[in-house]
Amino acid sequence: MNQIPLHFDRQYQRLECDAWCSITSPSNYIMKFLTILAISIALLSGSQAMEKPSFHTKGTPTGKPTGTLKPGEYWWHPEISPQGPLMILISIPEQEMHVYHNGIMIGRSSVSTGSKGHDTPGGVFSILEKQQSHRSKTYNDAPMPNMQRLTWTGIAMHSGQLPGYAASHGCVRLPYDFSQLLFSTTNRGGTVIIGDGKTPVPRLASNPGLMLAPKDFTPEMLHPLGKNDYDWHPERSPEGPITIVISSADKAMYVYRNGDPIGRASVEVSGKGLSGREKLGNHVFTMLEGTTGKPSQFTPKHEEARWMRVTSEGKAVDTDTLASRLHFSPDFADKLANELKPGTTVIVTDYPAIRNPVTQSDVFAAK
Repeated sequence: MNQIPLHFDRQYQRLECDAWCSITSPSNYIMKFLTILAISIALLSGSQAMEKPSFHTKGTPTGKPTGTLKPGEYWWHPEISPQGPLMILISIPEQEMHVYHNGIMIGRSSVSTGSKGHDTPGGVFSILEKQQSHRSKTYNDAPMPNMQRLTWTGIAMHSGQLPGYAASHGCVRLPYDFSQLLFSTTNRGGTVIIGDGKTPVPRLASNPGLMLAPKDFTPEMLHPLGKNDYDWHPERSPEGPITIVISSADKAMYVYRNGDPIGRASVEVSGKGLSGREKLGNHVFTMLEGTTGKPSQFTPKHEEARWMRVTSEGKAVDTDTLASRLHFSPDFADKLANELKPGTTVIVTDYPAIRNPVTQSDVFAAK
């Protein structure tokens, strides 16, 4: 192999960079350069994704945001609510994880938590550390791809084997594919709430649903609404991105800002949809800059906003057609219009956003 000659000059002894001011000879320079190069390569190698171990569950995407998940199944649609604070709820009784953006579920997955004697603790945690390539220092160098540490005593979220029941040593195992999606979405310091059905935790984490329950939830927040009735409390979250959910099943509209509910209203759905039934379909729209110049169908005090369709399930429907079928309080529409800004997301769905409150613990549950 040909060697490449290295030539040094006295100038290397007078480098202007403070980090190298202690260099006194070319040999020291070479040694420090090689040391930093080796460290850099190690750091880069450590940040690369770890391939799926053969015994880990790969994961299977499912098309439904509700219903029972089989081991390894997951649902992931971050485009539904792309802005706002991120929060993760893990239900030990249901062996499921729910991921929320701005209070709206964007993903869910089957999980495997701690087995008997190695219970995953309930409580509120922060993501302390993230490593795409990680191995256990306690359990025989076991691979833990896409590791996100929750405690310094060994509890983390990572890819693993999902047998259909709680089987880990305390960590939260995820399907490999889902663990990659989650890893790319979270940040250090993010909130993870684990509900074990015993430890008091906020957000009804033991039984999560399509929307994030308020941290100060009371049953009164879901008192029945009559025609044209509404609740409006913008002071609960004065600033931040807004996401609106309109559910034909609930005959209601829910408004979240910066991850907290600020309003809801009863909604009447008229006419027949594409299927010939009183359904709206499942669609996502985002608000654009400017207006159409026409009066709003909901409140004459405002001009009609411009909307872009992000996604639709089945045949696409334009906003004018959908708006013509929706009827709710003009007073609520006026208050809501005053708060809307470009980037606001509207989710129209035939799924129930909440189910009938049998007990306090399952009001916001999806199933």
